[in-house]
Amino acid sequence: MTDNDLIFFRQWFSDYTKSFYMSDAGDQKNIILKVKHTDNVCRNIVRIAREENLGNNEARMAETVALFHDLGRFRQYAEYKTFRDAESVNHGLLGSNILTEENILRNLPENERLIIINSVKFHNAYAIPPVPEDVMLFLKLIRDADKVDIYRVFVEYYESPAEERASATALGVPDSPGYSGAMLSCIKDRKVASYSSIRTENDFRLMKLSWVFDMHFRESLRMLHENNYIRKIMDMLPRTKEILEAVEEINRYISERLRNG
Repeated sequence: MTDNDLIFFRQWFSDYTKSFYMSDAGDQKNIILKVKHTDNVCRNIVRIAREENLGNNEARMAETVALFHDLGRFRQYAEYKTFRDAESVNHGLLGSNILTEENILRNLPENERLIIINSVKFHNAYAIPPVPEDVMLFLKLIRDADKVDIYRVFVEYYESPAEERASATALGVPDSPGYSGAMLSCIKDRKVASYSSIRTENDFRLMKLSWVFDMHFRESLRMLHENNYIRKIMDMLPRTKEILEAVEEINRYISERLRNG
């Protein structure tokens, strides 16, 4: 992949996303949310790639994966007015199909096309499926870079006045004091919690915190630490004994990773 290829992809993405701009202010806010998210994920993935001492071509490949990782979100929202895959369509699969349909990657070698398409296709899977080693690297990169910015999105959502929030960010569960023992058990076992167990906003917050156990690169955790995303989400949770124990486990894990890699 050349620099000119990446320039072409950036311009194509800009033109493509603008075709989904909407006159309704609420809808437009949701579209812009994903444009901004993509821009941040591109920056995140390049930073991680550089920290991992990847070459220039791999860094360009990584940025291209980040650029297209949420490509399916725009058609998803236009058709279903939601970003919830369970209520609409798998946006990773949709994005990989769009890349193929539009033949955007036609000038790249076949191995690079397959890496990008499969990385987009599986970036949102609950767990990484069996894939070739070259795809595995880029899947780990995009999943980390994506998660780091999703933390930002949700911290900003919770910190914003209700009237300024992007509506599609909401999960649609009660913001009540309760929380699930299943979420706490996952954190205790250092496992990623499932969306299927979410019943309240606190469950959702705990599930996001459990994502630290699926971070593959130390630089990703360093970015979370730099921006205080973990602490900010922790501060939104009840100060019960079991929550504080879960918080301690997460902080212990992050410290171990930052110290030992």
